[in-house]
This record gives sequence, C-alpha cells and structure tokens, in this order.
Amino acid sequence: MYEMRTLCTDAERDEAAALVQDRQSWLTMRSLPVPARTDVPPLFRDPQSKPAGLFEDGVLLACMIPQRAPDLGWGPGPSLFLSCLHTLPDRSDDTILLITLWASDFAARLDLPLVRAEALARQPLDVDPIARFLRRLTDMGWDVRGSGTGQHEERAAHLELIAERRSGLSALISCRVQEPQSSADSRTTT
Repeated sequence: MYEMRTLCTDAERDEAAALVQDRQSWLTMRSLPVPARTDVPPLFRDPQSKPAGLFEDGVLLACMIPQRAPDLGWGPGPSLFLSCLHTLPDRSDDTILLITLWASDFAARLDLPLVRAEALARQPLDVDPIARFLRRLTDMGWDVRGSGTGQHEERAAHLELIAERRSGLSALISCRVQEPQSSADSRTTT
C-alpha cells in the first residue's frame, strides 16, 4: 500500500531533506542537471512549507511541496503546483506514475482544474536526457507547455496535467495531505 501524506514530524522532514540530497548527488554523478539552488533540502525541514511525501511500507519514495495556484509567471488560473519534486534514485518511473495519479485526483478533490509542475531543462526540450523524460511524462498524461524561467529562476519545462477524480485510487494510495492554502488552515483532505 502506498501513502501520500504531509510530513509532520522533524524526523520525516529530515528524511525528505536527505532524499533530496541523495537525488542531487545521483544526478551530479550522472552529469545530469541539478538545481542551482542550495537551499532546497532546508525547505523540506521547514514545517511552514508543508512538504508531502509518498511512502511505500514506510519507505519514503518521493517528496514535494504542494502549493495552491502560486504565481508562476506561466499557466494562469488555479492549479495544484508540485514544487521541488524529488524521487528516490533509481525508482523514478513508477514513482512519477503514482504521483501523477494521486496529483490528478487530489487536485480534482480540491476543485482545481489542473496540476502543474516544472522539470529542470538546461538543454532544448528535444535533446536527451530531458526529451526522453518528457516523452515518459506525456505518456502518463502530462502536457508540455513549453519552457522558460521556472519558479526558482532556472530554465524549466512547464508541465500541466488535467485534474480528474479517480474513484478507487484510495485502494492503491491513501491520502493524508493537508490542503495547500495561503491561509493558516490546517484541514486534512482524505
């Protein structure tokens, strides 16, 4: 059973920060683009950022910071934005598919029409390795909406996914993610 949940304890947030560091090291060893921002791991330690993680039998597979409709400078309108998404090295494809299913359903339950995300793209979008990665994402239902400056001032591919309620998904992925809001509301969506 998989579980997507808000990271509420210091230990969970520290584990997410370690996953981000491991992922960045893995990317660096393969000469793949790594975010220039050095403050990404500390973002996951900050309880105010309300990070979330995907777990399988207690093992953290991925972490992200879900946000409600931030001003991205691209893709106007309401959306669920998956910021700073990192996966456990060597588990990306299956993990991204699970996150895709969950995010589409979660956004629909929040009455948001879209999910948005960004993928670091230091090269043109039709050049590997980003081209191969984007093809896998489009096979999962994501639309590539071009590239440009991302949320963290780096060149990124802009991605959108249509929100869709997925009945029965809770049998595969339970959800205990706090609803991302601009207010201090701490309701949990189940």
